[in-house]
Formats: sequence, structure tokens, C-alpha cells
Amino acid sequence: MGKSMITTYILWLVGGVFGVHHFYLERDLQGFLWWSTLGGYFGLGWLCDLFLIPQYVADANKEPKYVEKLIKSVRSNKKPPFSSTRFFGMLLVGYLWSCVVSFAIPEEEFGGFSWQWLQILVPLACALGVWSVGNIGHEEGSLWWPLAAAYLTYPLYLYRMNEVSFTCMVFACALAFDVKSKKWRQRVKPRKGVVKRIVIISVCCLLYLSLWMSYLYFNAKFEDSDGEEIPLYEAIHDSLRSPWWSEFKQSLYDTWLFAQTHGWTEAWKQVIDLSEINKEENAFLVLELSSRANQTEINSRCRMLSLRWHPDKVKDEEKTYAKERFYEIQQACELLSSSRSKRRRKNKKFTS
Repeated sequence: MGKSMITTYILWLVGGVFGVHHFYLERDLQGFLWWSTLGGYFGLGWLCDLFLIPQYVADANKEPKYVEKLIKSVRSNKKPPFSSTRFFGMLLVGYLWSCVVSFAIPEEEFGGFSWQWLQILVPLACALGVWSVGNIGHEEGSLWWPLAAAYLTYPLYLYRMNEVSFTCMVFACALAFDVKSKKWRQRVKPRKGVVKRIVIISVCCLLYLSLWMSYLYFNAKFEDSDGEEIPLYEAIHDSLRSPWWSEFKQSLYDTWLFAQTHGWTEAWKQVIDLSEINKEENAFLVLELSSRANQTEINSRCRMLSLRWHPDKVKDEEKTYAKERFYEIQQACELLSSSRSKRRRKNKKFTS
């Protein structure tokens, strides 16, 4: 069955950033590129697709006018003409994928071994990124030329270790593909079964996600209150051994037991009630009152603090802080007032 233009646009709008419309049109390679770059490098390709979707649908349906135009273009150009959009895409994806692989390699020893020798895979990731963009649609090319260019220029990066030399490697890789490798696709791609497509796409997505997870686990760091950098995996390990995690697990287990006895609806009500209790306690703290204060004391404190922290009653240099404090007080007063009304309604229901 032919592909629908309306369906394609709906998928573009709903999940276009993740390449859903390309998967629908069986442009799996482009769909994966959109998924891995969040819409063709953070939405740039997604916006361009708004104008290119009619062409994609015509290609998928093998419409006669589109096929005739394509044949004329192939006959008039022995080699696909230079496309600044495609070349720019090769640079971006090649740069991104090579960075992701470089980031994913553990900087420190793990398992008693240094894994920095895996940096030799960075040029391969760069070449694969360039090759993937170059093989979209009716153009194709060999991986060998961009791969050779990447590995020939990679020693320059190892020597200089800066952004300029890294960019030179990516540029040389894209230029090698465009000049030496690019050609028209001679054969129509054979259609793959749905199961095979899903398996291939899933494997590629899992591999890409595993690289990001490796970076987050091994190399991601954040600063603590003392300004020291702590690896994320150490923070995760410490958190899992901390008392609050044990309490959190116990609370989840208690909630599950309660739900098994009283049902999930009643358990959810208990969660809501507990959250309201926590909000009330915070409101009492804002008003500087004891949780045992009655409504008369609450109303009196609300009037006093509102008058004291009203922005029109303070000096100019204190207005910013006064506005924030005044807003907190108003929220606390409204919360305690509404909580009182809720308690009254509950008591009436209970007594009736």
C-alpha cells in the first residue's frame, strides 16, 4: 500500500524529532540519524522535513513524475551534484558520533586495565557518521575512502589534542567521501521484513545508548559542596548505600503491602494525604507557627506578616526579598485556609 501524506505529516509533528515519519516511509537510516541527533541535530533536520515530506512520500510511492525527474537528474549528472546541506550533515554527524565514542571510553583504569587504547575507534565512528549521511536516499558511497581519510588525519589530533585538529579530521573524512566515494545508487534497495527492520533498528539504538551510558557511568563528574569533582558512578554507589535509599525502599515496600491489603486506590489516597500533610508543615514553618496553632492564630499571623513584608512597606533595597517573602506568606495562608475547609468537609461526611 502507498504511503499517506497526511499520516507522514502527523508522525512528523508527533514524533518527528525521533525520526518516526522516516521509519514509516521505510527510510530507516535517516530515521536512525534523526533519532540519534534529536531531529537532525537538535531539530534542524526536523524543520527542513516540513518542506521535504512531499518529496519523500513521492519517492516511497514511486510516483511517475518523481521517478522521471530522478532519471533526468541521473542522466544529466554523471555524479550527484554537491549539496551543502548533505555535506554539512556529514560534518555534524561525523563530529557527534566520534565525540560520543571518545567520551564513552573510561578515562581511568577499570577492572585493573586501561581502556584508552579504544580511542583508536574514534576515526571509525567519524567515518561511519559521514558514510551514513552520504548514503541517504538515492546517493551512496563506499566506507573505505572516508575511513582512510579519518585514520590518516587522526595522528594530527593525537599530536595537537585540540578542537582544530579534531575538526580537520572530520572535514577530511567528509571531503574524501564527497569527492572520491559518492555516486548514484545503481540498484533499488530490497525491501526488508518488518521483524528484520525492527531488530536492526533496535540493535543500533541500543549500541548508541550504551555509549552514552558508558560516558555517564565512567566519565561524567559533578562538583560537591567543597568544589571537588566526584565521578557519577561513585555518587551512585554511595547513594545506594545511604540510609535515605534504605528508607525509600522500605517506604515503597510498605506502600506495596498496604495496596495489597486495601487496594491501590486507597493507597493513592494515602499518598495524597501525606503530601498535603508535608505541605501544611512547610506552611506552618513559613508563618513561624506551631502545627498546633488554631485558625484564629493563623489568621492573625497572616495579617501581621503580610503587613510587615508588603513590598510597599519596605525600603527599595529590600523590595526583591520582600516580594518573595510576601508571595510565600500568601501561599501558606491560602494553603492552610483550604486545608481547614477540606477538614471541615471530611468531618461533616464522617459525622453524617
